[in-house]
Amino acid sequence: MNARSLDSSATIQPVDDRRALYRAFAASLSGTSLEYYDFAVYSAAAALLFGQLFFAQNDPLTGVLQAFATYAVGYLARPLGGIVFGRLGDVIGRKRVLVITLLVVGIATFLIGLLPTYAQAGVLAPTLLVLLRFAQGVGVGGEWGSAVLITSELSQPNQRGFWASAAQIGPPIGTLLASGILGLLSATLSEDALLSWGWRLAFLFSAVLVCFGLWIRSHLEESPVFRELEARGVRPKAPVTEVLRDHRRALAAAILARIGPDVLYSLFAVFVLTYATHRLGLSRAQAVAAVLCGSSLQVLLIPLSGWWSDRFGRKRVYAIGAVGAALWTLGFFALAHDFQSLLIGVTGGLVFHSLMYGPQAAFIAEQFPARLRSTGSSLGYTLAGVVGGAIAPLAFTWLLSRRNGTELIVVYLCSACAITLVGLVLGRTSDEHRH
Repeated sequence: MNARSLDSSATIQPVDDRRALYRAFAASLSGTSLEYYDFAVYSAAAALLFGQLFFAQNDPLTGVLQAFATYAVGYLARPLGGIVFGRLGDVIGRKRVLVITLLVVGIATFLIGLLPTYAQAGVLAPTLLVLLRFAQGVGVGGEWGSAVLITSELSQPNQRGFWASAAQIGPPIGTLLASGILGLLSATLSEDALLSWGWRLAFLFSAVLVCFGLWIRSHLEESPVFRELEARGVRPKAPVTEVLRDHRRALAAAILARIGPDVLYSLFAVFVLTYATHRLGLSRAQAVAAVLCGSSLQVLLIPLSGWWSDRFGRKRVYAIGAVGAALWTLGFFALAHDFQSLLIGVTGGLVFHSLMYGPQAAFIAEQFPARLRSTGSSLGYTLAGVVGGAIAPLAFTWLLSRRNGTELIVVYLCSACAITLVGLVLGRTSDEHRH
């Protein structure tokens, strides 16, 4: 059987092994949670602390802008991780990639906790920070594709939205852990203690989480789809080239569909920390608490949205989230003025993010044939991050300093959601199953 005969994802049917599926779900969820803890703890620290710790002191917003520039490096590094590890997922298997990426992100995060500050080492401090942030991005960029496929390729097609959402639950859980730990440190330590040594504890804690994640993933079985591809001898030799040559529309659909969720998440989970403290005059603890509440709700809403996409179609649920996000953001900046309104605004924004994020994993994976699925999914995921999540916090911070800045931020977000709708139109629907 040649490679072309495997270009339909229906050619290789998943094995109905519920125990293996439960283990894969746990490994995907726990691993991505730990890796996004590492990524999210940096994001929160960039918004709240790193402008003071790693950059020369000028205007406070300038320091935040510089910190967000290193935040963007993590997104810019993701395509490299997607290319390298996405390809390896199609060549050596999904399980091996998941172990490697967990180590890459965990070690980089631990080392950030040991870095000297600008006051201690001058320009060397932000230089090392950028390098480690780059390593984080490479690991996270390589993680997603295999984490999605290890569950989706074990599940039946009409249940794929729910089971593939395991990897999507990781970011809110990671955000929850990161925000919770930073919130606890902010509430229990003085400002001086937090800036001198307390922030380091959040990064050093990643060593414990990585050990737990490695234990979970060491008991994981390889995807049956990859095993069959391996047995048939049809693994691709140049998967990146094949995706770029033969599946450009699928890749475009995957990239565009991710833009809106990435920008929305950057607004309501990252930039909102800066907005709340610098523009609304709220405390760090209040800003972090709002994100914590929204992330807690996402842990339930993301798998529920994935399940809804199995029943009502990926595109329909996804599109409701995109349209709802645009409309919600229109009112957010007009109404947010105290902690209560901020809490409602952030929670609502992350609800609409869940409606897009839950179906996203299955939607992207279904765009590509089995033998190129890891590479295609990883490229779509990571390339979208460059034009979505990487740029958004920088753009938001810059726009905030402009006249009518909040109105411009709303236009930015609405444009991103419109791009997502274009991606949904381009995407294939043959693998969507409705009851």
